[in-house]
Amino acid sequence: MGQMLVVTMREGIEAFLIVAIAATYLRKTGRAGLLTAVWWGTGAALLLSIALGAFLAEYAVIPLYEGLLAMLAAGLVISMVIYMLRTAKHLRREIGAGLERAAARPGAGAWLGVFLFVLLMITREGMELAFITASLAGQAQTGHLLVGAAGGVLLAAALALAWIRYGHRVDLALFFQVTSIFLVLFAVQLLFYAFHEFTEANLLPIDNAYWHLATEEWAEGTYAQVFSLLLVAAPLAWLLIRARPGAASAVRPGS
Repeated sequence: MGQMLVVTMREGIEAFLIVAIAATYLRKTGRAGLLTAVWWGTGAALLLSIALGAFLAEYAVIPLYEGLLAMLAAGLVISMVIYMLRTAKHLRREIGAGLERAAARPGAGAWLGVFLFVLLMITREGMELAFITASLAGQAQTGHLLVGAAGGVLLAAALALAWIRYGHRVDLALFFQVTSIFLVLFAVQLLFYAFHEFTEANLLPIDNAYWHLATEEWAEGTYAQVFSLLLVAAPLAWLLIRARPGAASAVRPGS
């Protein structure tokens, strides 16, 4: 549940910020008539993401597919961390530039351009979440995943609202640093799980039976639970270090 909460919060805050920045930019540049393109693009992206997540959860239930999903999810998590650490400080500017190019098209092309821009931006976040959710579905109960996802969405909405109203006070840079530590460790856990599932499917050129038993505790047992505690402890430790007097000046507020 904890993994799902943080991943959903991370993806949710990015999606909410994309929508908030897009709507604010269009209003401030006198293009409020294009706001419907933002809403329709957001709705279409959510439907696509939900459909993909439902498909994966339904059909990717054998060890081979679960292992492949875990590997893909780990790759997406790492790429997400790299992307946001590189662009977090310039998120508003980059979204504004993309919208400007889309909205500059003549006639109906402007509406379609904004729609496609928002659709692609949010679908990217939604697809990452769908793959990660499908991977976690094999490791946790559905009820726990739903609770974690709901909590993550609510936290993301609260953070996005705080950013909209008090953007100069919300330290997005620190937020992305802390969640990045969690996600890197989470990616390591996903790779352990992928290895475990591949050995169960007898796909690796090693003694699969031996390594399947050897990694059981790391993938789904006691060691996995200890590692889950590390997922919480490591980001919290970093947050406490950055919160020390004098350390805050080293991290500038985001966007």
